[in-house]
Amino acid sequence: MLLVSAFAVSAQKNTPQSYIDKFKEDAIRIMHETGVPASIVLGVAMHESGCGNSKLAQNLNNQFGVKGGGHIVYVNSRNKKVTTAYKKYGSVYDSFQDFARIMTERAEFSGLSLSLTHFDYEGWAKGIQKHGYAHDKHWSRYVLDIIKHYNLNVFDEKPEDTTAQKPASPIRLAQNK
Repeated sequence: MLLVSAFAVSAQKNTPQSYIDKFKEDAIRIMHETGVPASIVLGVAMHESGCGNSKLAQNLNNQFGVKGGGHIVYVNSRNKKVTTAYKKYGSVYDSFQDFARIMTERAEFSGLSLSLTHFDYEGWAKGIQKHGYAHDKHWSRYVLDIIKHYNLNVFDEKPEDTTAQKPASPIRLAQNK
């Protein structure tokens, strides 16, 4: 009976609030190290990974759908081998770090960190989209809706205050991968 209960708990999906609670400190640390707003790190990760519930997030710790590193083989939940071109990370933090590296070091995005502060999450979201991160013309709106709905900007403005308000209603989250 105990074994069944332990399995049921491990099979539960992340909720938006549980994802925020688990990873807000990592996002704040990334912001302090790189200048990429914590709200952007969390908001983009929540959108791209469906709060860590996508196959890429579950199997590769890849929260952003980042490709690279050759072909990775992993065993999925149905015990089948899957070959993918997406990057595998040792942890969610490593995925967050790589996203911030892309935002600050790749030529198409590096100007954002020079022209925007970590308080300007709207500028970051619109700039990331403008410079080609996503093909969906509404991508920045989806990310901004997540940031505003879950008050993620509180982590940008007051990193020492890590209390976020509970969301009032569900918001659209993608699980594209």
